Amino acid sequence: MNGTVVAKQLMQEEGSRGTVYQDTLGFWTIGIGRLVDARKAGAGLSTEEVQYLLQNDIKKIETHLDAAIPWWRELNEPRQAVILGMAFQLGINGLLQFTNTLAAVRYGNFQGAHDGILNSKWAKQTPGRAERMALQMLTGQWQAKEGFTLP
Repeated sequence: MNGTVVAKQLMQEEGSRGTVYQDTLGFWTIGIGRLVDARKAGAGLSTEEVQYLLQNDIKKIETHLDAAIPWWRELNEPRQAVILGMAFQLGINGLLQFTNTLAAVRYGNFQGAHDGILNSKWAKQTPGRAERMALQMLTGQWQAKEGFTLP
């Protein structure tokens, strides 16, 4: 079977959407007819698909960070992960609003960066995550959520 022709026909029949939508039966769907509604058996993404999406998102964020704050690559890996993780959750524009915190990071004032993270609206919205990220920025050491392990 010619997979290219089959894919083309499925795209023609199903349409293609990059955001979730409800199909004609009211089930949540994405892409080209991919059922993701938990109410339907067999719906959703495989572990491999979830990991692919994550790696794709990380690459995009790294590209944005390289353009906006290229010095972030000079940090050690745990501190880079804080910057990337904040951009992942807040978006690149949300991260860039942390002007004082980013300035502190850039010039090695990790105590100031720690304090800036904890004194933010973001820390009030996601306190556990912000506390771990602030400590990771301060120490330059990985901070795992309880029940998880990191290098």
